[in-house]
Amino acid sequence: MKYLVTGGAGFIGSAVVRRLIQATPHEVLVVDKLTYAGNLESLAAVASSPRYAFVKADVADIAKMRRVVSEFAPDVIMHLAAESHVDRSIDGPAEFIQTNVVGTFALLQAALEYWRGLTEARKRAFRFQHISTDEVFGSLPAEGLFREDSPYQPNSPYSASKAGSDHLVRAWHHTYGLPVVMTNCSNNYGPYHFPEKLIPLAIINALQGRPLPVYGTGSNVRDWLHVEDHAEALLLVSEAGESGESYNIGGRSERTNLAVVQTICALTDELAPEPAIGRRAKLITFVTDRPGHDARYAIDASKIERCLGWKPRYDFESGLRETVKWYLANRAWWERVQSGVYRGERLGVAV
Repeated sequence: MKYLVTGGAGFIGSAVVRRLIQATPHEVLVVDKLTYAGNLESLAAVASSPRYAFVKADVADIAKMRRVVSEFAPDVIMHLAAESHVDRSIDGPAEFIQTNVVGTFALLQAALEYWRGLTEARKRAFRFQHISTDEVFGSLPAEGLFREDSPYQPNSPYSASKAGSDHLVRAWHHTYGLPVVMTNCSNNYGPYHFPEKLIPLAIINALQGRPLPVYGTGSNVRDWLHVEDHAEALLLVSEAGESGESYNIGGRSERTNLAVVQTICALTDELAPEPAIGRRAKLITFVTDRPGHDARYAIDASKIERCLGWKPRYDFESGLRETVKWYLANRAWWERVQSGVYRGERLGVAV
Protein backbone atom coordinates (compact mmCIF):
# COMPACT_ATOMS: atom_id res chain seq x y z
CA MET A 1 0.00 0.00 0.00
CA LYS A 2 0.94 3.63 -0.45
CA TYR A 3 0.66 5.96 2.56
CA LEU A 4 0.71 9.74 2.29
CA VAL A 5 1.51 11.07 5.78
CA THR A 6 1.06 14.78 6.42
CA GLY A 7 3.05 16.13 9.35
CA GLY A 8 5.34 13.12 9.04
CA ALA A 9 8.36 15.02 10.38
CA GLY A 10 6.58 15.86 13.63
CA PHE A 11 6.54 13.92 16.88
CA ILE A 12 3.67 11.49 16.26
CA GLY A 13 4.01 11.57 12.48
CA SER A 14 7.66 10.54 12.52
CA ALA A 15 6.84 7.62 14.84
CA VAL A 16 4.20 6.47 12.32
CA VAL A 17 6.61 6.80 9.41
CA ARG A 18 9.41 4.95 11.19
CA ARG A 19 7.00 2.13 11.97
CA LEU A 20 5.66 2.01 8.41
CA ILE A 21 9.15 1.69 6.92
CA GLN A 22 10.64 -0.59 9.58
CA ALA A 23 7.72 -2.95 10.22
CA THR A 24 5.65 -3.06 7.00
CA PRO A 25 6.28 -3.36 3.23
CA HIS A 26 4.34 -0.16 2.51
CA GLU A 27 5.55 2.89 0.58
CA VAL A 28 5.47 6.27 2.35
CA LEU A 29 5.40 9.86 1.17
CA VAL A 30 5.89 12.42 3.94
CA VAL A 31 4.39 15.86 3.39
CA ASP A 32 5.55 18.41 5.95
CA LYS A 33 5.92 22.19 6.06
CA LEU A 34 8.88 21.85 8.45
CA THR A 35 7.71 24.45 10.92
CA TYR A 36 9.58 24.82 14.22
CA ALA A 37 8.38 21.37 15.43
CA GLY A 38 9.10 19.49 12.19
CA ASN A 39 12.49 17.83 12.22
CA LEU A 40 13.90 15.59 9.48
CA GLU A 41 16.43 14.23 11.99
CA SER A 42 13.49 12.32 13.48
CA LEU A 43 13.27 10.41 10.18
CA ALA A 44 16.99 9.81 9.70
CA ALA A 45 16.63 6.12 10.59
CA VAL A 46 14.40 5.48 7.57
CA ALA A 47 15.32 8.27 5.14
CA SER A 48 17.58 6.01 3.05
CA SER A 49 14.81 3.50 2.35
CA PRO A 50 13.69 3.31 -1.31
CA ARG A 51 10.11 3.18 0.04
CA TYR A 52 10.44 6.61 1.67
CA ALA A 53 10.05 10.02 0.01
CA PHE A 54 9.61 13.57 1.30
CA VAL A 55 7.92 16.69 -0.04
CA LYS A 56 8.13 20.03 1.74
CA ALA A 57 4.69 21.59 1.43
CA ASP A 58 1.94 23.38 3.36
CA VAL A 59 -1.31 21.39 3.63
CA ALA A 60 -3.23 24.68 3.28
CA ASP A 61 -1.83 25.08 -0.26
CA ILE A 62 -4.70 23.40 -2.08
CA ALA A 63 -3.08 23.48 -5.52
CA LYS A 64 0.04 21.80 -4.16
CA MET A 65 -2.03 19.21 -2.30
CA ARG A 66 -3.93 18.36 -5.48
CA ARG A 67 -0.67 17.78 -7.33
CA VAL A 68 0.95 15.76 -4.56
CA VAL A 69 -2.07 13.50 -4.04
CA SER A 70 -2.62 12.98 -7.76
CA GLU A 71 1.03 12.17 -8.51
CA PHE A 72 1.60 9.86 -5.53
CA ALA A 73 -1.79 8.11 -5.84
CA PRO A 74 -2.08 6.97 -2.20
CA ASP A 75 -4.23 4.19 -0.78
CA VAL A 76 -4.27 5.95 2.60
CA ILE A 77 -3.92 9.61 3.49
CA MET A 78 -2.90 9.93 7.14
CA HIS A 79 -3.50 13.51 8.20
CA LEU A 80 -1.33 14.43 11.20
CA ALA A 81 -0.17 17.90 10.12
CA ALA A 82 -1.31 20.35 12.80
CA GLU A 83 -0.29 23.11 15.13
CA SER A 84 -0.59 21.33 18.45
CA HIS A 85 0.60 23.29 21.49
CA VAL A 86 -2.11 24.89 23.63
CA ASP A 87 0.21 27.60 24.99
CA ARG A 88 1.20 28.68 21.47
CA SER A 89 -2.47 28.79 20.46
CA ILE A 90 -3.11 31.25 23.28
CA ASP A 91 -0.34 33.54 22.05
CA GLY A 92 -1.08 33.16 18.32
CA PRO A 93 -4.37 31.49 17.37
CA ALA A 94 -4.30 32.53 13.69
CA GLU A 95 -1.73 29.89 12.71
CA PHE A 96 -3.87 27.21 14.35
CA ILE A 97 -6.95 28.18 12.34
CA GLN A 98 -4.92 28.34 9.14
CA THR A 99 -3.21 24.96 9.49
CA ASN A 100 -5.75 22.93 11.42
CA VAL A 101 -8.97 24.19 9.81
CA VAL A 102 -8.03 25.64 6.42
CA GLY A 103 -5.32 23.00 5.92
CA THR A 104 -7.72 20.15 6.67
CA PHE A 105 -10.27 21.63 4.26
CA ALA A 106 -7.65 21.90 1.48
CA LEU A 107 -6.50 18.31 2.00
CA LEU A 108 -10.07 17.02 2.07
CA GLN A 109 -10.81 18.74 -1.23
CA ALA A 110 -7.70 17.28 -2.83
CA ALA A 111 -8.53 13.83 -1.46
CA LEU A 112 -12.14 14.01 -2.63
CA GLU A 113 -11.18 14.94 -6.20
CA TYR A 114 -8.60 12.16 -6.29
CA TRP A 115 -10.96 9.57 -4.76
CA ARG A 116 -13.71 10.31 -7.27
CA GLY A 117 -11.35 9.33 -10.08
CA LEU A 118 -10.47 5.89 -8.69
CA THR A 119 -11.83 2.54 -9.80
CA GLU A 120 -14.68 1.18 -7.71
CA ALA A 121 -12.43 -1.34 -5.96
CA ARG A 122 -9.84 1.31 -5.05
CA LYS A 123 -12.60 3.68 -3.95
CA ARG A 124 -13.82 1.11 -1.43
CA ALA A 125 -10.29 0.43 -0.15
CA PHE A 126 -9.22 4.09 0.14
CA ARG A 127 -9.09 5.79 3.54
CA PHE A 128 -8.69 9.39 4.63
CA GLN A 129 -7.45 9.02 8.21
CA HIS A 130 -7.74 12.06 10.45
CA ILE A 131 -5.75 12.14 13.69
CA SER A 132 -7.13 14.36 16.45
CA THR A 133 -7.04 14.90 20.20
CA ASP A 134 -9.13 14.22 23.29
CA GLU A 135 -8.98 17.95 24.04
CA VAL A 136 -11.91 18.54 21.68
CA PHE A 137 -14.17 17.04 24.37
CA GLY A 138 -13.28 19.70 26.94
CA SER A 139 -12.62 19.04 30.61
CA LEU A 140 -13.72 16.13 32.80
CA PRO A 141 -14.63 16.16 36.50
CA ALA A 142 -12.95 13.74 38.88
CA GLU A 143 -14.93 10.81 37.46
CA GLY A 144 -15.89 9.71 33.95
CA LEU A 145 -14.14 9.09 30.61
CA PHE A 146 -14.23 10.53 27.11
CA ARG A 147 -16.08 8.23 24.71
CA GLU A 148 -16.38 8.48 20.93
CA ASP A 149 -19.90 9.92 21.38
CA SER A 150 -18.90 12.47 24.05
CA PRO A 151 -20.11 15.99 23.18
CA TYR A 152 -17.53 18.42 21.87
CA GLN A 153 -16.68 21.30 24.20
CA PRO A 154 -13.24 22.69 23.26
CA ASN A 155 -11.84 25.28 25.65
CA SER A 156 -8.65 26.54 23.97
CA PRO A 157 -7.90 27.97 20.52
CA TYR A 158 -5.97 24.78 19.80
CA SER A 159 -8.75 22.38 20.76
CA ALA A 160 -11.34 24.54 18.98
CA SER A 161 -9.31 24.38 15.77
CA LYS A 162 -9.00 20.59 16.07
CA ALA A 163 -12.73 20.29 16.77
CA GLY A 164 -13.36 22.27 13.60
CA SER A 165 -11.16 19.93 11.58
CA ASP A 166 -12.92 16.88 13.06
CA HIS A 167 -16.29 18.29 11.99
CA LEU A 168 -15.04 18.95 8.46
CA VAL A 169 -13.83 15.36 8.08
CA ARG A 170 -17.12 13.97 9.35
CA ALA A 171 -19.06 16.27 6.99
CA TRP A 172 -17.00 15.24 3.94
CA HIS A 173 -17.85 11.62 4.74
CA HIS A 174 -21.58 12.12 5.26
CA THR A 175 -22.08 14.65 2.46
CA TYR A 176 -19.72 13.42 -0.25
CA GLY A 177 -19.17 9.78 0.72
CA LEU A 178 -15.41 10.13 1.22
CA PRO A 179 -14.22 7.05 3.16
CA VAL A 180 -12.78 8.41 6.41
CA VAL A 181 -11.64 7.09 9.77
CA MET A 182 -10.98 9.33 12.75
CA THR A 183 -9.01 8.94 15.95
CA ASN A 184 -8.82 11.05 19.11
CA CYS A 185 -5.84 10.38 21.35
CA SER A 186 -4.71 11.27 24.84
CA ASN A 187 -1.42 13.03 25.63
CA ASN A 188 1.56 11.39 23.90
CA TYR A 189 5.11 11.06 25.21
CA GLY A 190 8.27 9.32 24.06
CA PRO A 191 11.36 9.85 21.85
CA TYR A 192 11.78 12.86 19.52
CA HIS A 193 9.22 14.96 21.43
CA PHE A 194 9.69 18.71 20.86
CA PRO A 195 10.72 20.19 24.23
CA GLU A 196 7.91 22.72 24.65
CA LYS A 197 5.63 19.99 26.07
CA LEU A 198 5.59 18.97 29.73
CA ILE A 199 7.54 15.69 29.73
CA PRO A 200 10.46 16.55 27.41
CA LEU A 201 10.78 20.04 28.92
CA ALA A 202 10.88 18.60 32.45
CA ILE A 203 13.45 15.95 31.46
CA ILE A 204 15.76 18.44 29.77
CA ASN A 205 15.45 21.05 32.50
CA ALA A 206 16.13 18.38 35.14
CA LEU A 207 19.27 17.26 33.30
CA GLN A 208 20.45 20.86 33.09
CA GLY A 209 19.55 21.79 36.65
CA ARG A 210 17.02 24.40 35.55
CA PRO A 211 13.66 25.19 37.23
CA LEU A 212 10.87 22.70 36.53
CA PRO A 213 7.74 24.81 35.96
CA VAL A 214 4.43 23.29 37.08
CA TYR A 215 1.22 25.18 36.28
CA GLY A 216 -1.01 26.11 39.23
CA THR A 217 -0.93 23.42 41.89
CA GLY A 218 -0.01 20.65 39.45
CA SER A 219 -3.35 18.91 40.07
CA ASN A 220 -4.43 18.83 36.41
CA VAL A 221 -4.76 15.22 35.23
CA ARG A 222 -3.73 13.79 31.86
CA ASP A 223 -3.96 10.27 30.42
CA TRP A 224 -0.53 9.39 29.00
CA LEU A 225 0.01 7.34 25.82
CA HIS A 226 3.43 6.23 24.55
CA VAL A 227 3.94 7.48 21.00
CA GLU A 228 4.98 4.02 19.75
CA ASP A 229 1.71 2.56 21.08
CA HIS A 230 -0.13 5.37 19.32
CA ALA A 231 1.67 4.70 16.04
CA GLU A 232 0.76 1.01 16.24
CA ALA A 233 -2.89 1.90 16.87
CA LEU A 234 -2.99 4.33 13.95
CA LEU A 235 -1.69 1.74 11.51
CA LEU A 236 -4.23 -0.77 12.79
CA VAL A 237 -7.04 1.75 12.26
CA SER A 238 -5.81 2.45 8.72
CA GLU A 239 -5.93 -1.25 7.90
CA ALA A 240 -9.02 -2.40 9.77
CA GLY A 241 -11.00 0.66 10.85
CA GLU A 242 -14.53 0.93 9.50
CA SER A 243 -15.27 3.87 7.23
CA GLY A 244 -17.14 6.64 9.00
CA GLU A 245 -16.11 5.46 12.46
CA SER A 246 -14.00 7.19 15.09
CA TYR A 247 -11.77 5.47 17.66
CA ASN A 248 -10.44 6.85 20.94
CA ILE A 249 -6.82 5.90 21.70
CA GLY A 250 -5.57 6.20 25.28
CA GLY A 251 -2.93 4.75 27.53
CA ARG A 252 -5.07 4.12 30.64
CA SER A 253 -2.35 5.99 32.55
CA GLU A 254 -3.86 8.96 34.37
CA ARG A 255 -1.39 11.09 36.34
CA THR A 256 -1.43 14.60 37.76
CA ASN A 257 1.09 16.94 36.19
CA LEU A 258 2.88 17.23 39.53
CA ALA A 259 3.18 13.44 39.83
CA VAL A 260 4.66 13.27 36.32
CA VAL A 261 7.30 15.88 37.13
CA GLN A 262 8.11 14.22 40.45
CA THR A 263 8.62 10.88 38.69
CA ILE A 264 10.93 12.56 36.16
CA CYS A 265 12.91 14.02 39.07
CA ALA A 266 13.35 10.57 40.62
CA LEU A 267 14.35 8.99 37.29
CA THR A 268 16.92 11.66 36.42
CA ASP A 269 18.36 11.46 39.94
CA GLU A 270 18.75 7.71 39.46
CA LEU A 271 19.93 7.62 35.84
CA ALA A 272 21.96 10.84 35.70
CA PRO A 273 23.00 11.86 39.22
CA GLU A 274 24.72 15.23 39.34
CA PRO A 275 26.19 16.35 42.69
CA ALA A 276 26.28 19.97 41.53
CA ILE A 277 22.51 19.86 40.96
CA GLY A 278 21.48 17.63 43.85
CA ARG A 279 17.96 16.28 44.16
CA ARG A 280 15.90 17.46 41.20
CA ALA A 281 12.68 17.69 43.20
CA LYS A 282 13.93 20.95 44.70
CA LEU A 283 13.85 22.42 41.18
CA ILE A 284 10.04 22.14 40.97
CA THR A 285 8.61 25.65 40.66
CA PHE A 286 4.89 26.39 40.75
CA VAL A 287 3.97 29.09 38.22
CA THR A 288 0.78 30.96 37.29
CA ASP A 289 -1.68 28.55 35.75
CA ARG A 290 -2.44 28.42 32.02
CA PRO A 291 -5.55 30.46 31.11
CA GLY A 292 -8.57 28.16 30.85
CA HIS A 293 -6.53 25.10 31.86
CA ASP A 294 -8.69 21.96 31.53
CA ALA A 295 -8.82 20.02 34.81
CA ARG A 296 -8.77 16.43 33.58
CA TYR A 297 -8.61 14.31 30.43
CA ALA A 298 -9.20 10.55 30.40
CA ILE A 299 -9.91 8.26 27.45
CA ASP A 300 -12.22 5.27 27.24
CA ALA A 301 -10.31 3.13 24.73
CA SER A 302 -12.62 0.13 24.98
CA LYS A 303 -13.94 0.51 21.40
CA ILE A 304 -10.55 0.14 19.68
CA GLU A 305 -9.65 -2.64 22.13
CA ARG A 306 -12.91 -4.48 21.46
CA CYS A 307 -13.29 -3.90 17.71
CA LEU A 308 -9.66 -3.95 16.52
CA GLY A 309 -7.85 -5.83 19.30
CA TRP A 310 -5.43 -3.01 20.18
CA LYS A 311 -4.02 -2.47 23.66
CA PRO A 312 -1.05 -0.33 24.74
CA ARG A 313 2.19 -2.24 25.27
CA TYR A 314 3.78 0.35 27.56
CA ASP A 315 2.76 1.09 31.12
CA PHE A 316 3.60 4.63 32.15
CA GLU A 317 6.46 3.77 34.51
CA SER A 318 8.43 1.68 32.00
CA GLY A 319 7.60 4.03 29.13
CA LEU A 320 8.74 7.12 31.01
CA ARG A 321 11.95 5.37 32.11
CA GLU A 322 12.75 4.51 28.48
CA THR A 323 11.94 8.08 27.47
CA VAL A 324 14.36 9.56 30.02
CA LYS A 325 17.02 7.10 28.83
CA TRP A 326 16.41 8.22 25.23
CA TYR A 327 16.95 11.90 26.10
CA LEU A 328 20.12 10.95 27.96
CA ALA A 329 21.41 9.04 24.92
CA ASN A 330 20.33 11.66 22.37
CA ARG A 331 21.55 14.88 23.92
CA ALA A 332 22.78 16.12 20.51
CA TRP A 333 19.22 15.94 19.11
CA TRP A 334 17.61 18.13 21.77
CA GLU A 335 20.58 20.47 22.10
CA ARG A 336 20.24 21.29 18.38
CA VAL A 337 16.52 21.91 18.91
CA GLN A 338 17.26 24.19 21.85
CA SER A 339 19.82 26.15 19.85
CA GLY A 340 17.08 27.09 17.36
CA VAL A 341 13.54 28.42 17.71
CA TYR A 342 12.77 27.29 21.27
CA ARG A 343 14.91 27.58 24.38
CA GLY A 344 12.48 26.52 27.09
CA GLU A 345 10.80 29.89 27.65
CA ARG A 346 7.26 30.18 29.04
CA LEU A 347 4.53 30.39 26.39
CA GLY A 348 0.80 31.03 26.60
CA VAL A 349 0.82 34.22 28.64
CA ALA A 350 -0.45 36.66 25.99
CA VAL A 351 -3.76 37.13 27.80
